[in-house]
Amino acid sequence: MKRAIVILGLILFVTGCSDKKPTPKAPPSSKYTSKARQKACMKCYRVKGKKYTPTYVSVGDTMKGISSWYGPNFHGKYTSNGEVYNMYKKTAAHKTWPMDTMVRVTNLDNGKSTVVRINDRGPFVRGRVIDCSYSAGKALGLDKSGIAKVKLEVVGFAGELEYPRVKSKSKKDSKKHIKSVKLSNFGVQVGAFSSYSSAKRVASKYNKKYPTNRTIVKKFDTSKGVIYRVWMMGFESREKAIDFRDCNGIDGSIVRL
Repeated sequence: MKRAIVILGLILFVTGCSDKKPTPKAPPSSKYTSKARQKACMKCYRVKGKKYTPTYVSVGDTMKGISSWYGPNFHGKYTSNGEVYNMYKKTAAHKTWPMDTMVRVTNLDNGKSTVVRINDRGPFVRGRVIDCSYSAGKALGLDKSGIAKVKLEVVGFAGELEYPRVKSKSKKDSKKHIKSVKLSNFGVQVGAFSSYSSAKRVASKYNKKYPTNRTIVKKFDTSKGVIYRVWMMGFESREKAIDFRDCNGIDGSIVRL
């Protein structure tokens, strides 16, 4: 057991002293977004004093809220991923989902639906979850209503549809189609407790808040007693784990298991 503690200590020491290592791997690029731009678009940022933390998603993930649309005033200007905005293409702005994520948007007021590609950040208005281009907005009927209640569903990545005609009939069926875009063993320590129940409670909280990650609890015997460490795993690189830690104000070490 002492040997295990020594090994863990070495891991934490090495990872804690190597924050300046080059990025192992940048987020995936596409024909629309360069690697550098994709990486920049996954950094946490602030708008009007509010912090936003971009997150990875999986096929089948959903979100509900209000959709708006933007058109002539932005036509011809640059979007967050470096493209020139074209109001006649079916694109959209989302505050946190990755660039080039393909999203099925369904207008819950009239049942109309269309698929858009995220290439911009926004809308920075309370309660709104997506800002559709004029073309996408028109397909949803937003050109008449202005805004509407919508449901978002992730249907692909890098500008490509993965399940364009499949809609999950149940939670059990949807799990068969979920494809995560974040697979790794880099993790952040989010807590250390002398009580196992406290550790499990914190692990459960992070599991619910970040379902695409995996939160684990490890038991360690120390000279001062038992300690239960809670790690949130699943970051694609050491840099992503550091960004998450710093953006969320977590004073925890980075580990790779």
